Amino acid sequence: MTDGTRAALVFHHIYTATFAHMLTRWEDSFRECGLPWKDDVSFDEPLSVTSLDQLRDFLDVVHIRHCLLRPFFEQQDYPLIDSRELLPSFEGDLIEYKNLPGFCMVAFGRPMNYFQEIFQYDKLHSLLDVTGKAEGQACPLENNIIVQNTTTLQNRLPKSLHEEFRSRFGKTDVSQLEYYPALMPLLLEMDRGQVMAQDSFGFYHLAGVYASFPSDLDSEIKRFGLHIGKFAVGDNELYERNRLFVYQFLMELYGFPIVSERRTSSALFARRLHKLGEHFMVRVLGQTDRTITTIKNGSNLRHYPTVDKIALVPVEPEQTDAIADLAQGGYFVDEKRRVIILKVTYRQHKFNADNVRQERALSVERQEVIHPVTGQALTHLNIIKDTSNMFLRLNDIVRGEYSGRIIYKRNEIIENTDTDEKRLKFLYAWLSKHQRRIIGYSDEFYANVVKVLDNYLLSPDRYEVFGSMHELYQEVWSKYSYIQQARKVRYLEDIQDRIYKGERISYGTMLREAVELLRNLKFEIVSYFDQLVASVIATGESMLNDRYLVRNYIEKRDEELTEYGRDIKRLYGKLVALIDEFRAIRRSRRE
Repeated sequence: MTDGTRAALVFHHIYTATFAHMLTRWEDSFRECGLPWKDDVSFDEPLSVTSLDQLRDFLDVVHIRHCLLRPFFEQQDYPLIDSRELLPSFEGDLIEYKNLPGFCMVAFGRPMNYFQEIFQYDKLHSLLDVTGKAEGQACPLENNIIVQNTTTLQNRLPKSLHEEFRSRFGKTDVSQLEYYPALMPLLLEMDRGQVMAQDSFGFYHLAGVYASFPSDLDSEIKRFGLHIGKFAVGDNELYERNRLFVYQFLMELYGFPIVSERRTSSALFARRLHKLGEHFMVRVLGQTDRTITTIKNGSNLRHYPTVDKIALVPVEPEQTDAIADLAQGGYFVDEKRRVIILKVTYRQHKFNADNVRQERALSVERQEVIHPVTGQALTHLNIIKDTSNMFLRLNDIVRGEYSGRIIYKRNEIIENTDTDEKRLKFLYAWLSKHQRRIIGYSDEFYANVVKVLDNYLLSPDRYEVFGSMHELYQEVWSKYSYIQQARKVRYLEDIQDRIYKGERISYGTMLREAVELLRNLKFEIVSYFDQLVASVIATGESMLNDRYLVRNYIEKRDEELTEYGRDIKRLYGKLVALIDEFRAIRRSRRE
């Protein structure tokens, strides 16, 4: 069966199958997720949410319904997230969709202590805290608390919504979670953040609104840059050279590129809460990224809080096996457009100056497709890390057949690839986005990438065209050269660990492969990258300082060694000479 025939059968199956859980409107979403729904926004019975994990599950349902699915069904031109946008490193989006919802919130695994909190917000009172401590069935303070809460919330809404709010919620305890779905459209019209916390009995409620999350961006960047060795006190040139790298790495640890104030303050607030040992969850939805990002700390044993993102994503048509599985299970929000609810969880990485992929702050740890009716998660599919899709997209770019959109250097939106200038800009963005994946993926994938790029960038038919846009061409070539050299440095790092092409190697093979690799690399650094040369020197020195190697071969006299031992000693000397050459090259470049 050909791929085309298989794809046709898959799509025929999608369009002809009868789904038990077909979703036709947002109001029908998560009807079978376990919540006691009465109608679209209310419940048959009170909710009992007593843990941060339970609150997370509840908020997932409410926020996906009102912030993703509702605008998707109500707006014909809803801007879906391209799956690659959920792959680190993240790109800033220059377009703000003001007709889409946006919010931020924080939830704590404890009751609030108003004066002692480290941020400002308008407090909402839990009725249970008052009535639970009062004697008798009626509490004279109950009406006062309801009025106080509704007044507090109303005062932070736009005036045009005051009448609607009073008519719907004037006599309602707006702090109770049961009313949160009904309040959601109004809360989305409110500036600043929401606050969730436990009451004195351990039940979660809406504890505040109009929260300002403090963020000392300047101090955080400088402290982090000093900590990882990218800054030095008083060194302005070093600061200028590395500031954007440090800024981007720090933000990416918490799930964002360099972005707007709402997401920046949320990320830095989460960083501060984690340092304080708080049990918390920070959640933010930007009007540019259309993605619900959650930063949650459930354990002080982790160096960083966990980060995940939820968005509406179209599945690539080439992923026929995944499409068949999703169709069979009824996981599509819109089967014709192949739209799913995708949750991606990330793993943070500590900065390592000696690692050639030192810019890697995040990597994908887990992908889950969320069922739009039951809320169940499908975990075995690879939606966003498919190397075949990456390669197909690269082919489409160089052929001028790709019709998507990218952000070039954070300040220019490029649509489609109908000219060589646009193709080069797309290539620059593609190489920047997938740099560490190209460095780390299989030899077969890398060979295919090199073949496509060489055929395009070195094509004699395009010499004249590329000559007319020399600066842009050199930017792309520099990015490509960096990846080629970094790939070799990554091999050197593997060799240092005495692993080569997945197999354990001897000390002799380690030295022989390292010498051969460095001899070749020495002639490639005409395109000089100081970071890579520094990694070469650090990795080489680590090999040379291996205590077992030095003790058993280098410190012994030749007559004490076998032929194999003397061969190791000769290779060791060659490696010393090569590392000295790289040191000399680096010194000359810095002078």
